[in-house]
Amino acid sequence: MASRGAALLTRHRRNLTLLARFGAVGATGVVVNMLTLIVLRKLGPHFDDAVVALGSSDYNLRWYHVYSTLAFLVANLANFQLNRTWTFRSTRAASWRSEYWPFLVVGLGGQIVGLALLTSLMHPGSPVSLPSSVFDDSSGLRSRLYWSQLIVIALVTPLSFVLNKLWTFAAVRGVGAVGVAPVPDAPVESAVRVE
Repeated sequence: MASRGAALLTRHRRNLTLLARFGAVGATGVVVNMLTLIVLRKLGPHFDDAVVALGSSDYNLRWYHVYSTLAFLVANLANFQLNRTWTFRSTRAASWRSEYWPFLVVGLGGQIVGLALLTSLMHPGSPVSLPSSVFDDSSGLRSRLYWSQLIVIALVTPLSFVLNKLWTFAAVRGVGAVGVAPVPDAPVESAVRVE
């Protein structure tokens, strides 16, 4: 029983280390994402202009959707490389391509959810839109787009961590990444796996 408890403690410690590293990489990804978004906003059309009308609804594909997606793609690639080499240390366990595609798919899933959240935060008719009296776009610190993007990143990141740990970097799960010896799986009791 004591060895089972020690194994669980080791597993949790390893997961917390991975989460901390994933968070640090994510923080650099936020910086990359936001810098890309700022550059695109300054160089491109006004972020709130419509790109494509979506039927007769009040909702349109807007430039902020395009800017957010491009910023995501740049940050996603940077985050992948840092997570591969530092967080999960999987460079020897799997090929770059075999890990990047799942990482991109997970990220794109998060981006789709993020675009829905971004639209909700940006659209003036949405019950959760950021108030234009506070976020009047008079400066970078009062930009609805920047704050909406930061909120979206904060909400989507935990799901991204779990999916990437379980799927993208599965090749190194329990194989001593981050300097921890492999932890044997807990016994299966009544078809329920304890972790």
